[in-house]
Amino acid sequence: MIVTEERPAVPVGVERSPGIGRSASPERVIPQATVTRLATYLRVLGILADDGVLIVSSEELANAAGVGSAKLRKDLSFLGPNGVRGVGYDVMRLRAKIESALGLDRGHKVVLVGVGNLGEALARYGGFGRRGFSMVGLFDRNPERVGLDVDGLQVRHVDSLEQACRDLEATIGVIATPDESAQSVASSFVAGGVECILSFSPVTLDVPDRVEVRRVDLAVEMQVLSFNSSRNEAARHAPALSPNPRLGRSRGPRVVPGSLPSTTAISPSVNSSTRNGSVIAP
Repeated sequence: MIVTEERPAVPVGVERSPGIGRSASPERVIPQATVTRLATYLRVLGILADDGVLIVSSEELANAAGVGSAKLRKDLSFLGPNGVRGVGYDVMRLRAKIESALGLDRGHKVVLVGVGNLGEALARYGGFGRRGFSMVGLFDRNPERVGLDVDGLQVRHVDSLEQACRDLEATIGVIATPDESAQSVASSFVAGGVECILSFSPVTLDVPDRVEVRRVDLAVEMQVLSFNSSRNEAARHAPALSPNPRLGRSRGPRVVPGSLPSTTAISPSVNSSTRNGSVIAP
């Protein structure tokens, strides 16, 4: 589920047509849903590259990513010409184009505040480095955590966060603190020049419009899972209507009041293409 704070909707990603000057070419807006799927395609392409695969068909890539091949081709059309009909996509070339579209080719320096159980797990996760994100700074205010070594990084006191963000040239700040500290940490990030914030707190952050905020609310995701489980269980137990003798076939499962048919997806409650304050979908 994607929930957004009330901010004006603006483009979340763009790709310019190749071979045309910057001043002469309008920006091609990539929808937020496509951006999310591009990240999935990138993960699959990384696995294929590690396995030594050089060429992949649209059907193979779509199946591995869990989408339809038509949707995949539409998503990749935002990147310009890709693939050869009857041959497929060059894995390394497509991987590089997606990385460029997502801004990963320039790399990102990440600082994290809140080195508790969640924060330490994030700091130790090795997958970030393989995807263009370098963890460069860890911060906490707990005296028992300050000074600890976590995967080669020493935890610093959060009082030095603002200056450290400037010195480290941090581009992304991660908040894994208790809710009551989230706003002060966000303010320090902004003062330190960080314009992208990933927050694991459900607190709505007050930041300038230029700052991109993504909130991960694990409780919301579990509530969505609970809803889906209840809906699917209701669909499994709903008896089918008796066949209509005039049609010679069943009229399909009965829809239980308060439930949705099993083929109905949950729609986001609001537009997901806002600049600021969205909750990440799984």
